[in-house]
Amino acid sequence: MAGLAIVLAATGLYVGFFVAPTDHQQGEVYRIIFLHVPAAWMSMFIYVAAAIHAGLGLIYRTRISPLLARALAPTGAMFTVIALWTGAAWGKPTWGAWWVWDARLTSELILLFLYLGYIGVSSAIEDTTRADNAGAIVLLAGVVNVPIIYFSVQWWSTLHQGATIRLDAAPSMAHTMLLGMLLMALACWAYTLAVCLVRTRCLIRERAAQEQL
Repeated sequence: MAGLAIVLAATGLYVGFFVAPTDHQQGEVYRIIFLHVPAAWMSMFIYVAAAIHAGLGLIYRTRISPLLARALAPTGAMFTVIALWTGAAWGKPTWGAWWVWDARLTSELILLFLYLGYIGVSSAIEDTTRADNAGAIVLLAGVVNVPIIYFSVQWWSTLHQGATIRLDAAPSMAHTMLLGMLLMALACWAYTLAVCLVRTRCLIRERAAQEQL
């Protein structure tokens, strides 16, 4: 998965920065979307996946589920930071400001705080069962923020542009632009799986060592 992530990212960046045409409205600055959009997608998807695993552990007491939630959270937080940072880099030349309290930007920032809150709660409690349960409550309570992020541009008057890729309409971009974005999205998926598997293996070993003490 790590090797696949490297190949996909290299190909996606090449297509996005060297093959895709210049946008007729935004110029070259639009190429930030090849980093920004996949990172934003993954920040939301990983949070939902982590919340599902945490919920399974809380309800059914499955041993692996809380570990998967813990393994996913740092990667989700990283993608959220990338989405916020690249969004600010795009907003400065486009809006004339690094940050505005736009509905989507604000809800994405709240997502970062939810990630950090979960990581903090899970790390602060020594008893692993109590830590897993408390972390699961944080994740499950924050799930409501994900649809707010996604639909914010439809629900409120916002500076952020609407969705370029929709299930009910053809993409409003050139095919090479779409290809570069999808390759980068797949690279993010592969990276997430690779890191999650390695981190989960480490957590399993840590739990096993604690049980032997």
